[in-house]
Amino acid sequence: MIEMGVTHNDHKGDHQVEAVAAVILAAGLGTRMRSRLVKVLHPLAGRPMLAHVIEAVRQAGVPRVVVVVGHQQEAVRRAIGDGVEYAVQEQQLGTGHAVMQAASRLGRHEGTILVTCGDTPLYRPETFRKLIQEHLKSGAKATLLSTVVEDPRGYGRVVRDAAGRLEAVVEERDISSDQVRAIKEINTGTYCFESPLLFEMLALLRNDNQQGEYYLPDTLRLLRERGHAVGVSRLEDPVEAMGVNDRCQLAAAEKALRARVLQRLMESGVTVVDPDTTYIHPTVKIGRDTTILPFTVIEGATEIGEGCRIGPGAHIRDAAIEDGAVIHNAVIVASRVAEGATVEPFVYLRPGSEVGPGARVQALITRKD
Repeated sequence: MIEMGVTHNDHKGDHQVEAVAAVILAAGLGTRMRSRLVKVLHPLAGRPMLAHVIEAVRQAGVPRVVVVVGHQQEAVRRAIGDGVEYAVQEQQLGTGHAVMQAASRLGRHEGTILVTCGDTPLYRPETFRKLIQEHLKSGAKATLLSTVVEDPRGYGRVVRDAAGRLEAVVEERDISSDQVRAIKEINTGTYCFESPLLFEMLALLRNDNQQGEYYLPDTLRLLRERGHAVGVSRLEDPVEAMGVNDRCQLAAAEKALRARVLQRLMESGVTVVDPDTTYIHPTVKIGRDTTILPFTVIEGATEIGEGCRIGPGAHIRDAAIEDGAVIHNAVIVASRVAEGATVEPFVYLRPGSEVGPGARVQALITRKD
């Protein structure tokens, strides 16, 4: 349940769902990635991590998405396309400043604005949906999504008063006491706000902090000081809020997403013999009673039917594999393998290949005596 920071008569009648827009912060370069490529475009399970965030927001039912871009903005636009709106943050002056730039798109928006980060690619759609619903039901003017982690280093701490209500969010570099430093409840960087009140509070932000930046969490304090309700919604699974700032965290996010995909497949009736050595993109569809053997990679828009046997060591991308097919350690790219067919070891099916029903494809072997 949502926890209210200030009691106030801001409740919204029957709590009807209002028009919701989203702002995704994606302007930073990501220097810790040690890369020429902007951070949010680094691939995760075959797609830019920013694309995962956008998809989760869309699947949560948010119809309008504004992406705040900065570094390599043209590359981001090319990768993501025209399905979202863009706002530009020319100078990276903090999260509050980033959301200010979205005023060019959402300044006239009346309703809820979901704010999240383009480098947190593991959020599930239901998490965003639950946050929005709790925010609307509560009548809060802002709701912070928090979670509890064992190691809170690098995150802003959620400070509560004696009654357990939100008192402040203290950024890591501004922590001045061991008591606050020991807090394990963190700010995930995801919020719901009511607009146009959000933009009114953003205009009041100051940058008198260690970073010299305009912090978005400071709007929560400004709202409370003016008597508005501010809430906290607790995220139970902290893995969803995992941020990606370097290659180690990218690998950790990849591992977490892979585990989620494999769990979903196994729960749907697919046998994965060794999840630790099996790599399957979330876009892949696999029918029940299919067995995936170790060291297999299945990518892209691949669809595999029921009762198939794949691997060990198969590599399949953007292919259609029909019911009962057997694929050994072969490479199959953008091809179709019909029902009951077998693709033997060391075969490479180039794009556009068709294998008929019950056929057997073998690699060409040249023998010299």
